[in-house]
Amino acid sequence: MPAVIHLATTPPHQTLTLHMPAEGIALQGRITVPGDKSISHRSLMLGAIATGETRIQGLLLGEDPRSTARCFEAMGVKVSDLEADWVTVKGVGLGNLQEPTEVLDAGNSGTTLRLMLGLLASHPDRFFTVTGDSSLRSRPMSRVIKPLSQMGATIWGRQDNTLAPLAVRGQQLKPIHYHSPIASAQVKSCVLLAGLLAEGATTVTEPSLSRDHSERMLRAFGANLTIDPNTRSATVYGPAQLTGQTVIVPGDISSAAFWLVAAAITPGSELLIENVGVNPTRTGILEALQAMEADITLENERLVTGEPVADLRVRHSQLKGASFGGDLIPRMIDEIPVLAVAALFAQGKTVITDAAELRVKESDRITVMAQQLTALGAQASELPDGLEIQGGAVLTGTEVDSYTDHRIAMSLAIAALQASGTTLIHRAEAAAVSYPEFIHTLDHLCQGR
Repeated sequence: MPAVIHLATTPPHQTLTLHMPAEGIALQGRITVPGDKSISHRSLMLGAIATGETRIQGLLLGEDPRSTARCFEAMGVKVSDLEADWVTVKGVGLGNLQEPTEVLDAGNSGTTLRLMLGLLASHPDRFFTVTGDSSLRSRPMSRVIKPLSQMGATIWGRQDNTLAPLAVRGQQLKPIHYHSPIASAQVKSCVLLAGLLAEGATTVTEPSLSRDHSERMLRAFGANLTIDPNTRSATVYGPAQLTGQTVIVPGDISSAAFWLVAAAITPGSELLIENVGVNPTRTGILEALQAMEADITLENERLVTGEPVADLRVRHSQLKGASFGGDLIPRMIDEIPVLAVAALFAQGKTVITDAAELRVKESDRITVMAQQLTALGAQASELPDGLEIQGGAVLTGTEVDSYTDHRIAMSLAIAALQASGTTLIHRAEAAAVSYPEFIHTLDHLCQGR
């Protein structure tokens, strides 16, 4: 019997059905993945506040970047058709975002909301109201509101100014040196963006190094920004002057991670994933899988508009359990759900710690992954800050739920490739947040096309 991959709509949600043949399926071929979500957001935002035109190729067409585009359009920025090969953004110049007549809706995107707050708070005498979907309205905003308040921002919100919807009265902010208690690119980026209009040096110091796309792109757009790797600090000097640029967005390693794991755990598989960003602040998933003895090689390594890019070749191999924590976690925080899937098929036990940040993502990814993998027959238990997974799982198809979390939906689909019988993934439409073509690519590979 051939593989069955079917997406059915039962309003308001969709259910993905996967039924794999008893003999299994070898995944073969060359694929590409959508543009990097982090870089897509930042290219739209910096293009919006720069002087002149920014041209973007490879922009992710997921729901999150669309939310970013809509928010900035509501503040007077002209953004061309996102479906075009080249997307153009006509910037209004730093400090010139218009006061919107409507509530800015970030949808499901924490990146949109948190980074945008840094810009809104720094526009004096303008008033903004921002919100998001039910998931985003439950996610903590105090992590960015605290440093913005230290800079002089005025922000109101639910639960003692910690949850959206949020109201922002723009102010002339002052520069600060913020010692972030967590390694978070969203916190760091928010503060640096707020510092673009502050007089002087705004510095963020982190306990561990988080992804550095904002620093790279701010420099490319003309900001005076320095990095101190010894103290894990980034400093921007304001007021800045930004000029529109040409940005080529590489493939998202977070999206590539699903296929890296799928091929690594599926006998007879070999995939070449082309044009993937391999920024060293994002390659924790490669290091983790290689520590588990995955057969992954980087080919055709190159630089594309300041970002390292490579083609990733992955072949099936017998994985070994391992322990992960410390500074590696911030560099693969979004990939931990699918790393947990890889751990199911490794020899021995895998332990993931120092990942409490997963509890405040689109879902509590620690609890949800432990529950859903257990439902499939895995031995997976949650730790306060991570997961413990016993390898050698024999999975049986059942009904599972994404909890409207895109990375959960896709991770469960990869696990279902190795489950006997039929697996139903409810609320599977969540995958479109970051990977609109995920189900199509999955079907393409399973049918050998």
